[in-house]
Amino acid sequence: MTFIGTIFLIAGLCSAVTHIIGGVLTDRLGRRRVLLGVTAVSIFMYGGLAALIGLSAPIWAIVVVYITARSVLTTIRPAISAMVADLAPPERLTETYGLLRVGGNVGFAAGPALGGYLMTFIPYAWLFGVTTLTWALSFVLIFFLLRESYRVSSEQVTFRSLISVAGDRRFLMFTGLSALVFLTMAQFGSTLSVFTVDRLGFSTAQYGLLLTINGLLVATFQYPVARSVNRLERSTGLILGSILYALGYLSLGWVGSFGWGVAVMVIITAGEIVFAPLTPTVVAELSPEDKRGRYMGFLGLGQTLGMSFGPLVGGVLLDTFETKPPFIWGIIASVAFVAALGFYRWGATRQINRNSI
Repeated sequence: MTFIGTIFLIAGLCSAVTHIIGGVLTDRLGRRRVLLGVTAVSIFMYGGLAALIGLSAPIWAIVVVYITARSVLTTIRPAISAMVADLAPPERLTETYGLLRVGGNVGFAAGPALGGYLMTFIPYAWLFGVTTLTWALSFVLIFFLLRESYRVSSEQVTFRSLISVAGDRRFLMFTGLSALVFLTMAQFGSTLSVFTVDRLGFSTAQYGLLLTINGLLVATFQYPVARSVNRLERSTGLILGSILYALGYLSLGWVGSFGWGVAVMVIITAGEIVFAPLTPTVVAELSPEDKRGRYMGFLGLGQTLGMSFGPLVGGVLLDTFETKPPFIWGIIASVAFVAALGFYRWGATRQINRNSI
């Protein structure tokens, strides 16, 4: 697990860099051009993965292409987030990002079920061929249906201009605290899968069902919850989401049955539903319009670092405290609790700045 976590970390560090690149390109070239370019490259990258797996290529070759594909793909995220901020009314940003997550999680819920079904009658490598076709369809839809939402400025956007973003201390504090929550969130895919299947004895079908439950809950409740959370002070919503994450992962230390595992997944999903749409909302509110892509890229940097160090941290904890689940999940939960305290301080600072204005 430590070795696998290291691979995820390397991929994440590369993706962190491309997040920043994607943010700069989003401001420099426009949202639509970045979406089209990344989608086109992804068609070839995932087609390459399908070919390598089909030919039983050396594992190092598959890892290199995987890391490259993931790095290229992350450049698209600042463009998507910036385009939503361009198009959505300011007072409805949170629920708009919530609606975007509904679409993503419908796919997330259907993906494991579709993948498992396809594997019953097609070779594993062909699953990546299906992914390649999906990217091709995305390219066609973007090309014909999506218009540019941002008038590209004549200002020369360079990497030096990132210094102005790095100088925004309130934004950097927010990004750092968010990275802690993302590190906790990252346990969802890697550490949780090994823990539930190898340590608790859940079947792979039961673990897949947990993922499907998460996706269905997000698809059902994300939009109405986002509308309610939009009425809260931003820091209050971020604190609430962080605490729910912490309580959910802390509870994993005492899970003894699949039913209790489902209950824990509900708590973790509640944290996700509250926290996830608020992060791009805060960035959209803090960023000037002509620097929105760069700000979103910095948020992506924090998210990617957190999501990348997460599997490594979880893998080390699994290897170190093999027979002591409360230690594993207690340490992971403490990271989210620290983030909640940080958001409380961040919110207080933000309120002082408002009053001074």
